[in-house]
Amino acid sequence: MFTGIIASIGSIAAITPKGGDVRVYVKTGKLDLGDVVLGDSIAVNGVCLTAVELPGDGFWADVSRETLARTAFVDLKTGSRVNLEKALTPTTRLGGHLVSGHVDGVGEIVSREENARAIQFKVRAPRELAKYIAHKGSITVDGTSLTVNAVDGAEFELTIVPHTLAETIMADYRPGRRVNLEVDLLARYLERLLLGDKAAEPNSSGLTEGFLAEHGYLKH
Repeated sequence: MFTGIIASIGSIAAITPKGGDVRVYVKTGKLDLGDVVLGDSIAVNGVCLTAVELPGDGFWADVSRETLARTAFVDLKTGSRVNLEKALTPTTRLGGHLVSGHVDGVGEIVSREENARAIQFKVRAPRELAKYIAHKGSITVDGTSLTVNAVDGAEFELTIVPHTLAETIMADYRPGRRVNLEVDLLARYLERLLLGDKAAEPNSSGLTEGFLAEHGYLKH
């Protein structure tokens, strides 16, 4: 588990094909690796990876075909900047929100505009994730815990203050860039809870529009 508070900006130092998937070497910048051991989890742009080698100034990790298919990790190349966060401990301050490091989908930066000293981003989420994104709710973008300021269908707005721009890779974002999205865990669990006994039935992974209408959650 993570908090969505980025501890360091790192960079991809190497990407090596290995047995059908890839192994990556991430240089970790100012991230303190003093308490990291082999097998520990580190979030890279919101993707939970396992450290398999620790050469000193970073770590090697294996990236599976599943991760490459379901995240924007495939867009990274040698030299790409990445957000980094170590897994939380029982004494970690929960400054953001609970983040699993399991990406739900890939979004796209639609627009970027100045808003006084902040930057206003509009992001388009995959259609199937729209139901989990709420005004003033939490969402994770490339591992960064953020507050949703407005929602319009599958698009949502973020206002990013100067500190966040300086401490994450969001300053690099331009329209067209793909980003990893993880929706709030509470929304996921609430969805399953609302299914009740139907959760045990096959193909009951989520609330369909028909289910919501049947139980009075949608008014036509």
